[in-house]
Amino acid sequence: MTEPQIKPLALVTGASSGIGFELAKQFAEHGYDVVVNAEDAGIEKAAMLVQASGAQVIPVQADLRTEQGVAQLWSRVQELGRPLEAAAINAGVGQSGSFVDTDWADDLSIMQLNVVSTAALLKLALVEMTARDSGRVLVTSSIASTMPGAYQPVYNASKSFVQSLTEAVQTELKDKKSSVTVTALMPGPTDTDFFDRAGLDDTSMGQGPKDPADEVAAQGFEAMMAGERKVVAASKAVKAQAAANKVLPDAVKAAAHKVMAKPKD
Repeated sequence: MTEPQIKPLALVTGASSGIGFELAKQFAEHGYDVVVNAEDAGIEKAAMLVQASGAQVIPVQADLRTEQGVAQLWSRVQELGRPLEAAAINAGVGQSGSFVDTDWADDLSIMQLNVVSTAALLKLALVEMTARDSGRVLVTSSIASTMPGAYQPVYNASKSFVQSLTEAVQTELKDKKSSVTVTALMPGPTDTDFFDRAGLDDTSMGQGPKDPADEVAAQGFEAMMAGERKVVAASKAVKAQAAANKVLPDAVKAAAHKVMAKPKD
């Protein structure tokens, strides 16, 4: 009798809904087993839905805003005793409001999740992958990384950090002639609960058109598998905005972002 083939293992954070949930489905549908993470109990239901594709799905409820949460998630990955072949570092939050009006605790929470946990998990994954010279990482950045975020300043700044870190690491891996790849996923407004959680419902951005999360995830997954440096997903409008942001002055981009993100009341 032949032994059952062991599937490659992937990790997806922020996977209870939205882009993360759709990325987990992409991995499962393409032959991966998946460790899925979120801070909320919805990760259990999400795991059940993803495993309908025939994958083994391991849910880990952990708050990545804390050092303990990152350690808890990574320990669970290591306990499986299997090489991590892919990771989608996707968890992130935002908040509406001017910098002088938002609570520092909320600002810090954004930075802990979007910046600190992203950098920590990227380092942990890459140390493991480069030791084997095998693996792929997808980091969810944002089109927001290309513009100053008036009325969403900490979120945009956090995504600028993520984008800069990702591109720097890409260059270092190339310099080492590593087979490991890192891809930046740069979505625009996407149909998820991000806007409601961030208090952006009463803004032009929150009320405007949004790309389907499954299309964003599919384009991100495809780009990761192809080893691309980045992908702007998913609609032509978002891709056009990314192109325009390459040439527009920062002051103009900040003013445009104010129009999109300032509450209407």
